[in-house]
Amino acid sequence: MAAPKRGIWSQIIRSQVWKSIFRHAVPKDTRGRALAVLNNVFLHLHPVRIRKSGIALGYTWCMGGLTFFLFLVETFTGLLLMFYYRPTLEYAYMDIVELGEQIPLGIMRELHRWGAHAMVISVWLHMLRVFLTGSYKPPREFNWVVGVILLVLTLLLSFTGYLLPWDQLAIWAITVGSNMARATPFLGHEGPGASLLKLGDVALVHAGDDARFALLAGRFVGAGALLRFYVLHCVAIPVVAAILMAVHFWRVRKDGGISGPM
Repeated sequence: MAAPKRGIWSQIIRSQVWKSIFRHAVPKDTRGRALAVLNNVFLHLHPVRIRKSGIALGYTWCMGGLTFFLFLVETFTGLLLMFYYRPTLEYAYMDIVELGEQIPLGIMRELHRWGAHAMVISVWLHMLRVFLTGSYKPPREFNWVVGVILLVLTLLLSFTGYLLPWDQLAIWAITVGSNMARATPFLGHEGPGASLLKLGDVALVHAGDDARFALLAGRFVGAGALLRFYVLHCVAIPVVAAILMAVHFWRVRKDGGISGPM
């Protein structure tokens, strides 16, 4: 007798992807509600129980911890720079020059700049170590995805910060880099799938509303792009990265601590 077919929803909640993200089913009693709270990073920051090996010192490249330390350095130096830097066409370039030559503790700008380069290198080496040791495999597949998102956010932090000095190198680098957004699938007017999004003969995705336009707040790199990159660099991306780092560290402990060769 053939086994009855399960519904799509039942197959989804039984899949490995679903179980890697949601570790507890919908609570139906007091004990289930308590377990749901204890297994949620936003409701209960510290894991109830961790393995002894999870908090023991082990042989790793420590690139994850070093990346977090560099993030703290970038946050601290960035906050100090915000007291002096003004994201306008009139003042942006001169503020950067004065930060290096006139402002006390102007070395903070150099610490911020070189710390950003070091953070990009360390996060790549961290991902390489995780990949080579097979630490992306179950039960750490969800944390691997979180790590990949954090890698993308680190690159976006570097990209958005590149425009803020507002010199010729920054303007043309962002011009070239943002042109790639025109080829975003379904969101860039030159990307694959964009030609399919039409309402009659009217294209829904064009140069005036695609991903590049949203990134630059216009068709060219100008005042709108400078302000938008400043907000993304100082507020939006760091906040999202900080939340995902909390989830990342929490899952490291929940999944058995710092991973080794598997």
